[in-house]
Amino acid sequence: MGTLNQLVIGASIGAVLLLAALGLTFTFGQMGVINMAHGEFIMAGAYTAYVLQPLAGDQAVLVALPVAFAVGGVLGLILERLIIRRFYGRPLDTLLLTFGISLILQQAARDIFGAPNVQVDAPGWLTGGVDLAGVRIAYNRLFILVLAIGCVVAISLYLSKLRQGRRMRAVMQNRQLAAVSGVATGRVDQATFFIGSGLAGVAGVALTLIGPVGPTFGTAYIVDAFLVVVAGGLGQLKGAVIAAFVLGVLNSFVEFWTANGASFAKVVVFAVIIAFLQVRPQGMFVLKSRALT
Repeated sequence: MGTLNQLVIGASIGAVLLLAALGLTFTFGQMGVINMAHGEFIMAGAYTAYVLQPLAGDQAVLVALPVAFAVGGVLGLILERLIIRRFYGRPLDTLLLTFGISLILQQAARDIFGAPNVQVDAPGWLTGGVDLAGVRIAYNRLFILVLAIGCVVAISLYLSKLRQGRRMRAVMQNRQLAAVSGVATGRVDQATFFIGSGLAGVAGVALTLIGPVGPTFGTAYIVDAFLVVVAGGLGQLKGAVIAAFVLGVLNSFVEFWTANGASFAKVVVFAVIIAFLQVRPQGMFVLKSRALT
């Protein structure tokens, strides 16, 4: 019973990590941009739910999902058009640059919403839980899990079925060859950043169901999100999915077995990832591409 309970908790943690990391799978894994402002796009999505709460009432979470996607996407698009596009191929520069942007966005949130945390009330239809084989699963955690799975399915269909998605894959695999084949790589970069940042906004809405929202809301997830992307393999959606749930389950069991709780669990997870990357530095999966010789 205890093992099953920890697996359920681990799956819910993995869903949270996956939602936070999905956007980075595009912007970092596919474009090589170390976007430290990704956490602030998550924060923007969370504040979107907070703003819509008085207007939409019990349906605020559902209403906020597409709005937060648009808000996060527009913020990412502005960042890419004004700044990031001048620093492609310079990941360390993008790290420093976006770190500064993240501090600016945090201060902007303090000026607009205030420094204290605010709460987004869970809708009535997400209160309580369901019993499964003697394990209680909260409806809010189940909603996050379903949302994460839905986002993964939508992204997979976009990349495999739509022309824009296939162009994105082409640019990811070989930018120069895609460019000479007539693909407008600049527009693909804009779409990629919009989608990746929009997914961060969606993650922000979901994460309001498990905690309060504040100016530093996104920083609690940004490091874990990067770890998921790196461990799964840069630009590999299936790798990010597997890594998120493996790390979530590992985190759950370490917390359960030790007396030191969440802090020690994070140390163990970080150590495991470092050891794994020593053996397989490219991550779980590697992008296969052809090169001219």
